[in-house]
Amino acid sequence: MSFKKKISILGATGSIGQSTADVICGNADAFDVISVTANQNAPELAKIAKRLNAKNAIIADESKQEELCTLLRDTDINVYSGAKAINEASIDGCDIIMAAMMGFSGLLPIVNALEKGIDVAIANKEPLVAAGAQIMALSQKTSAKILPVDSEHNAIFQVFDTKNKAAIEKIILTASGGPFRTWKSTEIYNATVEQAIKHPTWSMGRKISVDSASMMNKALEIIEAYYLFDLPSEKIEVLIHPQSIIHSMVAYNDGSVLSQMGASDMRTPIANALAWPHRIDSHGNKLDLHALSSLSFEKPDFDKFPTLKHAYKCLERGQDACIIFNAVNEIAVEKFLEGKMKFGKIFEIIDHAMNEIYAEHKGNALKDIAQIVELDHIVRNQTVQFIEHRL
Repeated sequence: MSFKKKISILGATGSIGQSTADVICGNADAFDVISVTANQNAPELAKIAKRLNAKNAIIADESKQEELCTLLRDTDINVYSGAKAINEASIDGCDIIMAAMMGFSGLLPIVNALEKGIDVAIANKEPLVAAGAQIMALSQKTSAKILPVDSEHNAIFQVFDTKNKAAIEKIILTASGGPFRTWKSTEIYNATVEQAIKHPTWSMGRKISVDSASMMNKALEIIEAYYLFDLPSEKIEVLIHPQSIIHSMVAYNDGSVLSQMGASDMRTPIANALAWPHRIDSHGNKLDLHALSSLSFEKPDFDKFPTLKHAYKCLERGQDACIIFNAVNEIAVEKFLEGKMKFGKIFEIIDHAMNEIYAEHKGNALKDIAQIVELDHIVRNQTVQFIEHRL
């Protein structure tokens, strides 16, 4: 192997974290694992820490530290707990981190890593959606690289000609359409949790599966692409591609459309991001072109999935709208997964937020990360109040 990287996995027990562990185990001579982190799942974290021979295992929930210590008592793995350890200790001594924590919680570790000049393989969309301008500026300031792990953004990353950016007419984010692509609006409104998390092509966590069902996942990707590739919103398009074989495309002014293809296996973009600028075996599923029967595409239904319309509207309005959009969705999905409301209520809550809550907070000066975190916190509380008292 032509390189050796010291890596930490933030969010090691989730689907991305576990796929990352697969890639690292398949390329053991290329990586030294510094830290693995989790929110609450001590048994799974201990298992992954042992599997990867990690130096540190860090759990956010301090009440789980004793359990984690017990599980790792026969090892030399150091055990830490709490938000400070997640945000700071987990990245010490790294060349790169895999940022796979769920939702907005991944923001501070990403910022801390970039401030220290550590490259970030970013798998969670929400930090870039809420603080894209600050994150990209910090990356440029310290020369730490942001390497996209989302299959769509990683696909664009692989075929995006930075030296001929002016020749790019548009980027095309493909979307499977989720489990409700062919459903009627009334059916979608009353969908159950079990139906929403049953993705047709990808194996993902519960939150991101619900986001895929509402097309919020693609909406967040629109905003993420805006920051990652520094393109105006009118050059970012979404196209439904149910087979999930072409992961995204870049269209150039000479008529060329370059795409990246692969199996529906997150180990492919993970391997690409972790090894960049080299390439390694993902040890995942590989695309069998002979087995393909067809590739189909269709335009998304913006009326049935209004989250897509909101994404473009957020980019018109600015960063405060993006923060509100993300925060409100996280609370709405949480309540849906808890069985406290119907699936269709997610759309209603987002509509409310992009009208009433945005009207209250628009024009806020968001100069630093602390102000972003504060606005996110306020909006989450307002959303909970709305759900409990007005919905």
